[in-house]
Order: sequence, then C-alpha cells, then structure tokens
Amino acid sequence: MRLIRPSTRAVMLASAVTFAVPLAGAIPAQQAIARPTPDSFADLAARLLPAVVNISSTQTAQARGGAPGTGPEIPMFPPGSPFEQFFKDFLNRNRPGQRGENQPTPQERRMQSLGSGFIIDASGLVVTNNHVIDGADEITVTLADNTALKAKVLGRDETGDIALLQVKPDKVLPALQFGDSDKERVGDWVLAIGNPFGLGGSVTAGIISARGRDIHQGPYDDFIQTDAAINRGNSGGPLFNMDGQVIGMNTAIYSPSGGSIGIGFSIPANLVKSVVAQLKDFGHPRRGWLGVRIQQVTPDIAESLGLKDANGAMVAGVNDGGPADKARIRNGDIILKFNNQDVKEMRSLPRIVADSEVGKQVPVLLWRDGKEVTVQATLDEKPDDVQRAAAIAGGGDKSQALKPTEISGLGVRIAPITQEMKEKFSLGGEQKGVVITDVAPNSSASERGLKPGDVIVEVQQGEVATPADVQQRVDTVKKENRKSVLMLIQRQDGLQWVPLSLSGDKDKQPG
Repeated sequence: MRLIRPSTRAVMLASAVTFAVPLAGAIPAQQAIARPTPDSFADLAARLLPAVVNISSTQTAQARGGAPGTGPEIPMFPPGSPFEQFFKDFLNRNRPGQRGENQPTPQERRMQSLGSGFIIDASGLVVTNNHVIDGADEITVTLADNTALKAKVLGRDETGDIALLQVKPDKVLPALQFGDSDKERVGDWVLAIGNPFGLGGSVTAGIISARGRDIHQGPYDDFIQTDAAINRGNSGGPLFNMDGQVIGMNTAIYSPSGGSIGIGFSIPANLVKSVVAQLKDFGHPRRGWLGVRIQQVTPDIAESLGLKDANGAMVAGVNDGGPADKARIRNGDIILKFNNQDVKEMRSLPRIVADSEVGKQVPVLLWRDGKEVTVQATLDEKPDDVQRAAAIAGGGDKSQALKPTEISGLGVRIAPITQEMKEKFSLGGEQKGVVITDVAPNSSASERGLKPGDVIVEVQQGEVATPADVQQRVDTVKKENRKSVLMLIQRQDGLQWVPLSLSGDKDKQPG
C-alpha cells in the first residue's frame, strides 16, 4: 500500500497499513438525529464549483550529464508503460560509460505539476497544498470559467503542507467559507471538488470515515479520512460539509495503484484556517515551541512512576535556553496537560503546543516524583519556521539561499531540500533537513562514508532546516574546542548518528 499526495507529480512512500474493524457492537440507546440522505448534490455543487480552482506550477530543472543517477530523468509514466522502458533505454545509451560516445548537451527542461485550490477571499487569496507549488518558478491559477491568472506565493508552511497564493483578478471572485471541522462527525456526508488528473473541476461525494488519523507525514498529523474519491490532481482541493463550508483540504491517499480506493485524507479546516491567517500576516507559520524531546508513556513506564494510566508525554530531553528549560521542566517529567488541554498520548502534544499563541504564558501540568506539579511556560516561535522564513527573506534573494553551501572543515557541500533536490536524489516528499550535494575525497565526511544524497537531519541533537543552521551549529562546536560534531544522517537504509572529525581536514573541501 502506498501513501500518495494526490498532485500529478506526487511522491509515493511505501507504507503497510492495517486497520482493525469491529464488526459488531452495542448501539447506544440515545443517538443524535442523522441528516437524511441528499436526493442530489447538484445545487450544492453548482454553488461551490466557481470558487474551486486548478493550479499548475512549472519549474526549470537542469538536465545533467555525468554518472548514472545524475543525468536526465525519466518522465513520469504509469507503472509498466512501454514508454517507461523506452526512455530508460534511450537515456542509458547516452550517459557516460554507456554504449556510444555522443553525450547529450545539458539542457534546461520544464517540469509541470497540476493540483487544486480554493478561493477564500474575493480579492484573490487562494489556498492549496505546499507540495503542489513547491520549487515552482511560475504558478498559474485557472478559474472555473477558464480564466488563467499568474499567482505569487504570499506564504507557505512546509511542515503542515499549506500554501497561500495571491492572484490579481479583474473582477470580484466567489469565495468559500471555512467551517468548524471539530464539529464534523464520522458518518457525515462530504463533498470533494478538485482537478483529478488535470481533467478540470470534478465533484465526488462520500462520508467522513474517521477522525484524527496519523499517517506519519509530520508531527501535526490529525487528518480527516474520507471515502469520497480523491485522485492525483485533487491535492489542495476543498472537502465540504452539506452546508457548503470547507471542513478540510484534500492532501493524501492510500493506494496500491495510484488511483482512489476510497481512503483519502484531508487536513482539518481549523488547522488550515489558523495557518493561513499566519501566512497572510507574517508570510510564514508562527507555531508555539516548548523546546522538549518527548517519548511515549508505556504501561511499564506509568507503573514504575506510580501513574494510574499510561497517558501524557514523557520528557526525554530539554533544549538549553528554551521555554521548557526556563520553566524548569526536566528530563523524566511527564506532561499530563498543556494549556489546560489533556495530553492523551505523546503525539498530541506537538499539535497542542503548535496551536498555542507565541509569547503567551501557559500552565503545564507535570507528573514528577510521584505527584502532580504545575509550572508556567512562555512559548517561543518554533525555530525551524523562523529559519525557513529567514532563508527566503534574507537579503531578498531566494536563489542565493537555495544554492549549495560549503561547510568549512567537514568536506561537504549542502543545500536546502527543494523539489529539484527531491527528484535528483529520490528523497521522500516529507524529508526534512539539508541534503549533501558533494563530498570531498579524503575528508572527514568521505571517511565516514557520507555521499551525495544523504540528508543531515540533526546536528548536535538539534534539528536543522538550512545550510546556515548547520554552519552555525558546527561553529558553536568549534568554539567549544570539541574534536568532532555529531550528525543524524538519513540514508536510504535508515537513520544513523555519525560523528565527523573537525581536526586536520580544513583544506579538504569539495571540488
């Protein structure tokens, strides 16, 4: 089973999924009165379709000569297509080391991604998934009447996969309203509208199949699951309730074939609405940050600490100087409540903290030394959100922020993870960190087996989001006169902590 973000240039992640479904159970004596089955969705669809848009984005990628894996890439075709093998054979014949001496001249090529979006303001504000427009040089929004408008990015949230676009129409646009996604129940009717396979506005109907799904796409997973048909190209499109309010944004599907099998996932509207407001005001998300590393509270841990139930999130580490450190939260504490909200399990804490106001002092209920203790914590803004914003805004030149950067003393050149880098090195759609683009021979990195395509996820047990972030942490280690720096590296075979020597290799830099 594969998890797919349903844009037409989607990234597929292998994933085994098993859902346990009880087949029988007692029916509650008292139930809420269910809405009747609609005779038709036609009137609702006619009202909503004009505010749903198609989004196409293009980017320029450099076709490179060189070793296999660095040359021109095979265009996307359905698995098993005869064209797939044809292009593979053709490109292999023209790569260095293959039969024939004619080498292709490196050329720029245009790549296109198609997705969906929806208008939230009559002046031209459009919401979509970040992965629909990630790395784009040019974005075009096509309205229901086929009017094509150039769009610019007002802000985007890579972690939450949300983007806010601005178009300049010559008329007032129809706009949609967000509903309260928390009020929607399993079994409620929903309508999905989008741009499947680039065909244009298409309407599908279904019900909410589940709430609060964690599909391992990020720290804030809280997806609405629906059986309304969602396919490639539906990414960024809205999920509606029967009142015509947006209650979700369609983002991913589980599928063995790339097509809909009735298991689709939408980001809840309450989360989208909150992030969009921040993107509009600040250009980037402003999530609350506590500065702790946490782990699950198992029954064994709960029993050993005298906790009645295995609830909460156990603190496994505290960032120096962070909000938790200042609030005197320490390793081994179990966070039971945050800002008066119950922490039922570990994965719910990051979402609760992220939704809390930056700069606000909030109560944190802890289990410590066999009793409940309450401390006050003042939240900071999540550092990687700040760093991503600075990388784009710094100097006013995004292209400079995206160029590979040499890290002094380690023998590596690194770059942000853009769509081009994801495709070049076959990185996952949700991969975080910075990618290694070059390794110098006989350097510390080379001796440890690092190679282009490996991803630096953490440095000194702290997450990194930009090359500047890596350089800053390396410089800090050097000032402390340490002999090596510890990095968490994501390779094709998994994560691994790798210590890199800081001595004796200052002259060994990538060529």
